[in-house]
Amino acid sequence: MSSFAHLHVHTEYSLLDGFSNIKKLVAKVKEMNMDSVAITDHGTMFGVIEFYSAAKEAGVKPIIGLETYVAARRMTDRDSQKDKHSFHLLLLAENETGYKNLLKIASAAQLEGFYYYPRVDHEFLAAHSEGLIATTSCMSGEVPRAILHKGAEAGREMLDWYYNVFGADNFFVELQSHDIAELPALNKTLVDLGKRYNAKYIATNDVHYINRSDARLQDIMLCIQTGSLVSDTNRMRMTGDSYYLRSPEEMAALFPEMPDAL
Repeated sequence: MSSFAHLHVHTEYSLLDGFSNIKKLVAKVKEMNMDSVAITDHGTMFGVIEFYSAAKEAGVKPIIGLETYVAARRMTDRDSQKDKHSFHLLLLAENETGYKNLLKIASAAQLEGFYYYPRVDHEFLAAHSEGLIATTSCMSGEVPRAILHKGAEAGREMLDWYYNVFGADNFFVELQSHDIAELPALNKTLVDLGKRYNAKYIATNDVHYINRSDARLQDIMLCIQTGSLVSDTNRMRMTGDSYYLRSPEEMAALFPEMPDAL
């Protein structure tokens, strides 16, 4: 069995975004000789029971997670100029307490914080952080966004907050490798900033579909989400076809200098 596990995975429960069928996902994980996999859908935990059952049946360890949205200000703020955009945060349940906190976060985000997206804020996260493992997430995470738009010092300030809330043992700096021009420099800055905290790193693929050949079908689904045509040049789309369930060997080849992150 490979020691690598995919920890950033969107299933078809990331509505009109993820294209990974849960049973096929688990079967592919088993086929690639990986012993565990996570589910981290956007803002929802609708697929968790199906995922848990399918993984257990296949002899794969299920890791329950969520990629929640973090409000720019308070989760109850709804200003069309200031609160339309939010940040991503990857959360994984470490134990039963963490699972219960994931449920509370997902529920509050939908029932109390929904504005364009189901959101929570820093205060709510801090009150429900026990039993959770968090990461800097993808390029839409709060730390990466701070680095990209305001510089490394702004990223450090955000890291201070997350380390204070989740603790050094439960907060990871996440590294990804996709066809995005800014990503290599961002990864370097994240690694450099992490040294201050003696950080633990994880390498992930932002999985949105199982096989590379599914990229076009997922792209069509994005068009449905945004009301666009495939032929439209100025529309939301993924950057390339790398958002599939890469093999452990592919992941190792992408991060040869960071073996401990795998």
